[in-house]
Amino acid sequence: MPVEARPVRDRSAVGRFPTVTLGFLEETEEEKEAEKENVETESACRQWLRKACPCCFPTPSDDDLANTLVLFYLISISVENPLLLKVQSIDLIKSKSEQNRMEHHTDLYQSEDFIIRRGQTFQMWITLSRPFNPSTDKLHLNLKIGSVPTVSKGTHIIIPLVDELRDDRWEAAVVKQDDKKIKLSVNSLPTAVIGRYQLTVQTNCPNGQAVSTHEPANDIYILFNPWCEDDSVFMDSEDERKEYVLNDVGTIYYGTSQQIGQRTWNYGQFDEGILAACLFVLEKSGTPPSGWGDPVNVARIISAMVNSVDDHGVLEGNWSGNYSAGTSPTFWSGSVEILKEYHKYIGSPIKYGQCWVFAGVVTTVLRCLGIPCRTVTNFSSAHDTDVSLTTDVYLDENLDPLDHLNTDSVWNFHVWNDCWMARPDLPPGMGGWQAVDATPQETSQGTFCCGPASLMAIRNGQVYLKHDSAFVFAEVNSDKIYWQRNTDGTFSQIHSEKKIMGHFISTKAVGSNERNDITHLYKHPEGTEEERIAVESACRYGTKAEAYSSPTAEDVSIEVTMDGIGPQMGGDANLTISLKNSSSEARTVVLHSQVAVMYYTGVHKSTVRKDKTDVAILPSESKILEWSLEYEDYKDQLVDQAALMLTLSGRVKETQQVLATQFSFRLRTPDLNIKPIGKAMVGEKMAVEISFTNPLPRVLKGVMIHVEGLGLLTARTISCGDIGSRASVSMTEHFIPSLPGPRKLLASLDCKQLTQVHGVADITVQDKSNGAR
Repeated sequence: MPVEARPVRDRSAVGRFPTVTLGFLEETEEEKEAEKENVETESACRQWLRKACPCCFPTPSDDDLANTLVLFYLISISVENPLLLKVQSIDLIKSKSEQNRMEHHTDLYQSEDFIIRRGQTFQMWITLSRPFNPSTDKLHLNLKIGSVPTVSKGTHIIIPLVDELRDDRWEAAVVKQDDKKIKLSVNSLPTAVIGRYQLTVQTNCPNGQAVSTHEPANDIYILFNPWCEDDSVFMDSEDERKEYVLNDVGTIYYGTSQQIGQRTWNYGQFDEGILAACLFVLEKSGTPPSGWGDPVNVARIISAMVNSVDDHGVLEGNWSGNYSAGTSPTFWSGSVEILKEYHKYIGSPIKYGQCWVFAGVVTTVLRCLGIPCRTVTNFSSAHDTDVSLTTDVYLDENLDPLDHLNTDSVWNFHVWNDCWMARPDLPPGMGGWQAVDATPQETSQGTFCCGPASLMAIRNGQVYLKHDSAFVFAEVNSDKIYWQRNTDGTFSQIHSEKKIMGHFISTKAVGSNERNDITHLYKHPEGTEEERIAVESACRYGTKAEAYSSPTAEDVSIEVTMDGIGPQMGGDANLTISLKNSSSEARTVVLHSQVAVMYYTGVHKSTVRKDKTDVAILPSESKILEWSLEYEDYKDQLVDQAALMLTLSGRVKETQQVLATQFSFRLRTPDLNIKPIGKAMVGEKMAVEISFTNPLPRVLKGVMIHVEGLGLLTARTISCGDIGSRASVSMTEHFIPSLPGPRKLLASLDCKQLTQVHGVADITVQDKSNGAR
């Protein structure tokens, strides 16, 4: 039966959508004739191109015709039906001081966007073309995220209008009506995909349907919700939520286990443009938005994307000591500048980062997205390169280190992150804090990322549980095994150390600037039966399970100690070596010592000095040896972090017992002193004095000082030129505070001869209105 072509008006029916037929767009004879005439008047080349190139002259598809039909239909009914229900405006009540953002704990974001948390209701006003009639009018909201929104994947959300809201579903209810305006209360799912949604409103009435135009200003930003009990990132302590979600300044620890240093870091997760930058990082990953509702997946994505190795992520790592093509890692004092630059240059990696910079950025991103997160430092942190779950040291026949075989390393410190979430993908009890590491060390499933790994699994040696718990276990609790080369080229185990890795695992305390030792969350107390069981259980899954044999008797022990807080940069380094003979017979030890300059990652740079000495120890005697390294020995060898390692190895002549230990230490650097001048008030100019004394008996060349402070001033760099030997300098910097409350001003110094110099000042800024009273 032929399809009859009728005008739209003849085919429209009140309260129904017209039947879609191709006949609607069939051409009349006059139209066909006119088109034929147009074609005939075209040049021969153009006629040939019309036939040969479907790109330039496409033939309409059935979908094109249907879409055109819908468009014509909506235009016709809007013209002909003045009683059609249409959306005229949407008010999301999105001001930082209004109900939605206050209740959703998003009022700190320096943005006028509508930012809310999932699993919680929000309010909105819709102004219609006429009063809403619940008995005849219908309305629903559409939220779409990603390039191909799909209802089944949770990236296209249809929110119906209901009489009464129920939990655990997307619904909206009219709670107030004022003539043409209706106020909706909208309920969201606690498992919703997080990100930026496009909002439209569709209305239906007996006169037809209409869909509002998408306005970018009405986009909805949905985040994880640690305040919602049904969200998998729920955290029940308000003090912990304030610290791990809302605090935008923190402390990062560095140094060695005996010389713990600290620096303040501006996380700045609420700074203007940071939320957009964090969502850009997610989008840049190329992962489908349908997976962005799972914090395990999101944390893993961020772990991969904060380094640039295989995905052009945020930061390019550099441990070479040469940073001429970018910014020295020690120069950064916050994440804001890094993320904004990455977003500004559309995903071009920022140069350069090292572990504390990677970790600082991860904390910013996860807190910004609503996942509780903290920055964690592990002192004496192993890097296991062969999945042995041991840290292996290879020596030659003379007990000298075989550098080409010693690929495992022990970092003086390593910084990563803990994030808080449930782990429904693991056995019960594995939720809570999860370790995530963005520093690119080893690949995980082909990508340079690490975690999230359950701290409970790490503590108990359950290294078979995902993700990457074996790698983190080795970092905090592996034994150090010494192997000696035999004459036939094979190796024999000659010594092991069991209390070397994972000391003073540190993070900022909740609600204060104190250091919180969380080692007990990562491992049982050293030497206890529980700790040994965890180590042996874990190593059954490693590549050197045979390394665990019955211990041999030992009657000579060796230990290295350091007085006080350790040596200062520019001075001599003094250590104490203690040898104890617990037997009733005399012992003679042939002791080898080697001191080397190390990158903080445990990678050897250069050997500074080697010594060999014979030490005679009487029965039951404890012998003390004083060891010293002069400034002249190390002054031209140092790299970032001023890290040094003393390696001692020896053999007891009488018993052939092998002694071995390593001791890492750093040379302490001075602080930048920051002194506020005058009263701090929003909108009024103030100043700070920054002073510094060069600790070295040499000139510092091309000194630069980096200054920044959230709510005080945007990041800026000051050129200080050269600073003479042991000389002191000071400078005054002016700025205008923009936000009230307690603030921190950070400064860091950088030059070729000296790094890791920084300072912080606490400044309380008064609101102008309060100060005027």
